[in-house]
This record gives sequence, C-alpha cells and structure tokens, in this order.
Amino acid sequence: MQPLELSATDIVTAIRRGELSAVQVAEAFLDRIAKANGSINAFLHVDRDGALARAADIDARRKAGKPLGALAGLPVAVKDALCTIDQPTTCASKMLAGYRPPYDAHVVTRLREADAVLVGKTNMDEFAMGGSNENSAFGAVHNPWDLSRAPGGSSGGSAACVAADMAPVAIGSDTGGSIRQPAGLCGITGLKPTYGRISRRGLVAFASSLDQIGPMTRSAADCALLMETIAGHDPGDSTSIPGDVPAYTSLLDKPLTGLRIGRVAEHFGPGLDPEVAHGVEEAFAAFKAAGATIHDVELPHAKYGIATYYLVAPCEASSNLARYDGAHYGHRAEPGKGHRAESGKGSASDFGAFESPLVEMYCRSRAEGFGPEVKRRIMLGTYALSAGYYDAFYAKALRVRRLIRQDYLDAFQQVDLIGGPVSPTPAFKLGEKTSDPLAMYLVDMYTVGTNLAGIGGISFPCGFTKGGLPIGFQLQGPALSEPLLLRAADRYQQLTDWHRRRPTLAT
Repeated sequence: MQPLELSATDIVTAIRRGELSAVQVAEAFLDRIAKANGSINAFLHVDRDGALARAADIDARRKAGKPLGALAGLPVAVKDALCTIDQPTTCASKMLAGYRPPYDAHVVTRLREADAVLVGKTNMDEFAMGGSNENSAFGAVHNPWDLSRAPGGSSGGSAACVAADMAPVAIGSDTGGSIRQPAGLCGITGLKPTYGRISRRGLVAFASSLDQIGPMTRSAADCALLMETIAGHDPGDSTSIPGDVPAYTSLLDKPLTGLRIGRVAEHFGPGLDPEVAHGVEEAFAAFKAAGATIHDVELPHAKYGIATYYLVAPCEASSNLARYDGAHYGHRAEPGKGHRAESGKGSASDFGAFESPLVEMYCRSRAEGFGPEVKRRIMLGTYALSAGYYDAFYAKALRVRRLIRQDYLDAFQQVDLIGGPVSPTPAFKLGEKTSDPLAMYLVDMYTVGTNLAGIGGISFPCGFTKGGLPIGFQLQGPALSEPLLLRAADRYQQLTDWHRRRPTLAT
C-alpha cells in the first residue's frame, strides 16, 4: 500500500486499522517533498523532525488503544499566512522573515486536536496579494504540470504541493479566488467556504471582509473530510457563524436528480480560452447526464466585479498592513543606510526630507520589507480612502458590492448552484503577466464575485488542454451551501477521472 497513491480518506482509514503506520505515511510524503520541492518551490518551511515525532506519538497511542482524532496521521500542509507557534509564519514577505507567532491559528489548533501531522508551510504570493505566486519574496512556485508555468495564486504553494503528491491535503485562504484559481490551474479540488464558516483567527489579514480559509485536496470527498474538522464557530472570531457543523462526508452520496445549475452567458464571452470553454461545456453536459438541469441566469453587475474588488480589497489591505512599521514588529531598516530603489538608481534622498528619524525608519522599513505588488495595493487603497476620494471610490465600491450580492440572491431564487469556468485561461507562463498588473488581475474575473457576496464556491478539474494543462470548473452556491457544493462536486468526480490524474515530474 503506497501512501502517495491513496486519498486522504483512505490514509486516515489505513492508519486507524493499522494497515499503515503514521510514521510510514509521514516519511513517504516528507521524502517526496525532499525530492520534488527543489524544482517546484511549494514549501517555504518543512518540519521533518516535528512531523515524524508527531506521527510516532500517534502510532504509540494507537497501539496502546488510546483514542485518536478524526485526522489521525494525515499529513497536512498549511499556507504560510496562518500562524503556527512551532514553525515560521512569513506570508512570503521579507517584512516577516523569520517571524514565529506566539500562538496557533484556530484552524491549526483544530488540526492538531484532530491528530493531523503538519509537515510544513507553503509558499504564496506575498501577503496573499497575487494570482500567480510570483510575488513571493522567496521565489515563484512552479506548476507541477509544466514547470515553466504559474500555479496560480495566492495559495499556489498549497495547490502545487497537493498536485505533486507532496501532501495529500493542504490549507489555503481565498480573498478573491486564491483557493479556487490555483486549484483550477493545478488540477486539484479547492473549496472556498461561506464567509464565517471557518474561523479567521490567526490568519494574517489581507482584506478582512473577504478573506476565508478553506481546504485544498485531490477530491471533494477529501474536502468534506477536512471541513468536518476545521469548520465551526469560534468565539474568538466575531465574524464566525454560530451553529453546528454538518456531517459533510455522510451527505455526499446522494443523486443529483432535480439539481438546478445556472449558466451565466457572460462568462463565455471574449477572453475565455476556447479549450477552457469546451471543457466547461463538457462539464455542464456531464451534470445534465447525471440528472441536473441547466438554466440560463444573469449576474448583471458581474462586469464590475474586478473594479469593485480592486477597490475594496486594497482599501482593507492599506488598513491591515499599516501595523508593519518596523517599530512594533516586522522588518526594521538599519539606521543610516539609504534605501535603493528597485531600478538600482535610488538613494536615501528618494524619500525626500524626513520629519524625524522615526518617520525615516518607518519609510525605510516599509520600502525594504514590502514587495512591489504589496506596495501597489497599499498605495491604491490609501488613495481611495483619502479625503476627497473616499465617496468617489471606496463608498461607491461598497454600493456596487451590495448590487453584486443582490444579483446572486436573485439568481439563487431560480437555481440551486451556478456553474462556470474558474479562470479564463489554463496555467500561463511564468513572467507572462508580471509587467501588466491589469492582465494579472483579470485572471480572477470569475472568482471575485464569490468573495464580494460572501458565499461559497468550489473548483475541481473538468478536463485538460491539448498541451496537458488542467481545466477547472467552478460551482458557486448560496451562503452555507457547502453540503450541496461538495455533493455536486463529489458526484461529478464519481463519474469522471480528471481528479485522479497526476503530473509527470522531472525531479
């Protein structure tokens, strides 16, 4: 029995039955990381000793007949935006290089309580700002299906490590598509739950009204398994939804007869790659053959989604990232050393006259600690919030956000779920979009609406291009519709084998 070939559900079952030891499983995935991470760069930190010690303890407790958690022995990779007390949390930024939090994120606590084995922290776009994982201060992540291409972002490390069998499951975060888009480009399954379904406590904030943590796995069934552990109310998070967590895994095996899936015609307009369009239409046909009905629906304000998102998110980022000043915590510039601009021609005088040494330290620390994309979004958000521009930009964006949410509410009066593409193209070449921020922002054109509306969405593979790149399909559902999203995705995966395919790596 080879651990790398098993689903997360099968791994947990095999360990519980004694068919595999937790140490055997951990070693298999840690060895895979050692072999593949050099070419993929999915992990920023690997805790081999800690993972093996944890696995050995689980084996000892199982042999002694002691109770085990629901995920006993399951290796889990965690996006480096979630706090971990025993591993660095850097958000892939020089600003937090080497930072070790004094506490675990709530999700990490739940994973530990369920006896999961945390193998390491995954690479990401700096502070979760990006759609290609090229904004990491520690190097880009490479897509396992084609190492010259991007894995998507910002949870690119989490997606790539699952696709490359370096971990059976991973935790990501999704602010505008950062779970679903990399899942689509890497050929795995990723769930963005309803806002508040999973606690955000201990997730380093990007945009607080949009951020949501979620599972990234091979299959919808494995997503359901993880959700039963990480979802639920947290009194320490004021946005956490009260109420019990459904038994997601037991709700999967139901037919789709009578399920109404919406199709948005505007999603198939200019900019959508023909091979992606074909794969998505084939997925609609498969759902129809499984008993679902397909209906045309409209999201009239979806065309304003990117503009709205890139006002709301940067405004919140500008506020959240103000704390990184080099004084309280974060990177602090060395006194007396001038900052050199990225062109190589800058100097200390680029900052102009400083009011005081303290202001100079703030400016130098933030200039050195933040990368270009983070600076871009901070400046955009600060401008939109400034006197004279607040009403014209941020306040207006909030009003349009409400219209986008209403569009979804209206659509869900007609259908149960909305289907469509995850991204307009398959995985693109590394460096292809870095010089054009707007082109990069448009890769999230089909995903940002889910976050703006606070609803749930799931991405899963529905085919491959002629060049062998995954094509992703997205389902969106009303608030707290995760059981239905997971059931629909699971039924599709029982009828197809796209999610079982593995990339061939030259490692």
